[in-house]
Amino acid sequence: MIHGVELKSLVTHTDERGFFRELLRADDPIFVEGFGQWSHTLTHQGAAKAWHIHDVQVDWWYVAIGAIKAVMYDLRADSPTHGELQEILLGEIYPAQILKVPPGVAHGYKVIQGPMHLFYVTSNVYNPADEGRIPYDDPAIGYDWNKGPEIK
Repeated sequence: MIHGVELKSLVTHTDERGFFRELLRADDPIFVEGFGQWSHTLTHQGAAKAWHIHDVQVDWWYVAIGAIKAVMYDLRADSPTHGELQEILLGEIYPAQILKVPPGVAHGYKVIQGPMHLFYVTSNVYNPADEGRIPYDDPAIGYDWNKGPEIK
């Protein structure tokens, strides 16, 4: 796991009417940086969005509908996991989780089941000065967004 990346397993309460799932609370250990903004994005199957990076902002992701392969790459020079890449599967067909992405970790995703609805909370309100972009095919990261699942 990349240093500072966290997953919060969610508890789902079901009955014949449906389910209830609490996502984040102000007193969650994973949420100490606090609330800035809540956003919702829809992305179609097969589409990828990458790479994003922030100097200050923390992101918390929850995939409510569909599924993604979330990918992170640690660009923090002082991190014990500098240069490491991590993939996590999130969405309705996987265990319900919140993903926390710390500042300095490049992140993106590819929709593997869509359309996909991602709800995300950020620690700060939108600030264009903290919205970093890295080309999806950056050779220093070397991630292949077109690769398929491993053949076993």
